[in-house]
Amino acid sequence: MDDPVLTVSRLRVVLARNGERHRVLDEISFAVAPGEILAVVGESGAGKSTLGAAIQGLLPSDAAPEVSGSIRLTGLEIVGSPPHLLRSARRLLVRAVPQDPMGALNPTMTIRRQLHESADCDEALILESLRRAGLSDERRIAGAHPHRLSGGERQRVLIAMAMMARPKLLIADEPTTALDVTTQAQLLQIVRDLAREEQTAIIYITHDLNVAAAVADRVMVLFGGRMAEIGSLRQVARNPRHPYSANLFAARYDLDTDRSRPLPTHRAAFRHDETSDRGCGYFLRCQIARSDCSSIRPRERRVQAHSGLVACHRSDEMPLAILPVAAPRDAWAGEEVTAGPVALELMDVHKRFLADRERVWERRRLIPALRGVNLSIALGQSVAVVGESGSGKSTLLKIAAGLVAADSGRVSCLDPRPQVIFQDPVSALTPWLPIGEQIGERLRPHVTSAAERRRRVGETLQSVGLDPSLMHALPSELSVGQCQRAIVARAVVVPPKLLLCDEPISAMDVPLAAATLNLLNDLRRRLGLAMLFVTHDLAAARIIADRIIVLNKGEVVEEFEANMLQSPSRGAVTRALIEACPSLDAMIAG
Repeated sequence: MDDPVLTVSRLRVVLARNGERHRVLDEISFAVAPGEILAVVGESGAGKSTLGAAIQGLLPSDAAPEVSGSIRLTGLEIVGSPPHLLRSARRLLVRAVPQDPMGALNPTMTIRRQLHESADCDEALILESLRRAGLSDERRIAGAHPHRLSGGERQRVLIAMAMMARPKLLIADEPTTALDVTTQAQLLQIVRDLAREEQTAIIYITHDLNVAAAVADRVMVLFGGRMAEIGSLRQVARNPRHPYSANLFAARYDLDTDRSRPLPTHRAAFRHDETSDRGCGYFLRCQIARSDCSSIRPRERRVQAHSGLVACHRSDEMPLAILPVAAPRDAWAGEEVTAGPVALELMDVHKRFLADRERVWERRRLIPALRGVNLSIALGQSVAVVGESGSGKSTLLKIAAGLVAADSGRVSCLDPRPQVIFQDPVSALTPWLPIGEQIGERLRPHVTSAAERRRRVGETLQSVGLDPSLMHALPSELSVGQCQRAIVARAVVVPPKLLLCDEPISAMDVPLAAATLNLLNDLRRRLGLAMLFVTHDLAAARIIADRIIVLNKGEVVEEFEANMLQSPSRGAVTRALIEACPSLDAMIAG
């Protein structure tokens, strides 16, 4: 490896939560060279985002962080450095594209002013950076405030802001989570170009293995704050040597996955001994563990299967064939869902929004968001809405929920209180209330006993893959993926007639996303729910929906049965979305 831009050695991070100390990162060591892209993957809560925050010296002070080990960034030691040196490093050496775009932008300032303050640049460079980030209407974007932009547009603004500074190291924490596949493909190419042309070292944190395959040179797999495996992404994907890596890669789904039955999953409740150095953290979930796995901690070592490192006692004995992902039942209970009365109907719905003025004396323009949209969903049916960012998907969902009024047309909803699972899980939760209280609030009209409410909340948390003990945690103490699961639990603790999902799995790791899709599909079939599922993930749309609607610039350009997604008769817009989907299988085969 060339002289690395970043060297991390035996990094440990301990944070406070609920009055207890938790080891979030444990003995992490790796390096990133100039021009190299390292993907960091693992399930929600594995420590991926904490690693990015530690490198920047931005661990939350209210968590009383204890950090040991070494983080050297172009020779500057981050661990133990005074605040003024850390500020200089963040300004000159490292930039980040965070997972939550709205929380990273100043709501009181236009995008133009924020970009100018970030890099002290002129108007031409601002507009060019926005264009490079895939924003074709760059003048409107520059003059807008963050709340006027879609989630995908805000994320692209942050990527433009990071590129303008030309940092030595870029930390991208789920930067394409909120983006459609065509824009995602553009931005992944921008990331690759940035690494190649500017020799920027990039740490790309993601839960999407297909995205990792499209962008990264190497991959580091984290579990429970420990490094499970690191090496060439192609080699690790072809021949993983850690049981967790093998299960992670085996659990992914794609456009060819069988949709007639539940997705295969291997997920168990997350359990990891955070207070002991003994044993392997994956011991309680490992299919091939032996007695010494619980008492002797495995150290990183090179293996013959690939050129990287693995921390597993049995890595040399572990053919993938002995690690089957848990098989689901043969088919969905009840097979075909009988459609009931119409739960949601939109007829010739139009909606326009006022654009922000670039100058105070200019007249404000009306931007069309929906143009004559027709949609009908019966009880027991599921409809997925896909399209590029800014195509009107979230606006359609908000109109269906009654959060935004249509300019014209008719909206009819059978459920007076449909439940919504929003795209941004952090802002959708009340920050000062424990998760359990927020979920249990919906039970109050139905369950008078506090003990019974706690039991129902615990069961619901467990059904979405969260430990029931987290009912006492505040949203700030959970990862973004855990917050998203809490929102799913809040929506389904009292089953609604209509469930509106705005990118509900975008922040989830692959096994958890599969488990959540299974959960939503099972609820729909058992309880006869109607579901509107807005997503940019075509594979998820095909699995969860009976029908798929494709939006483009506010218009429905195509509607078809979900199992016909890859039919040769699909239109140009749909074909472009399909062709833009990254594929781990294609990378392995290549």
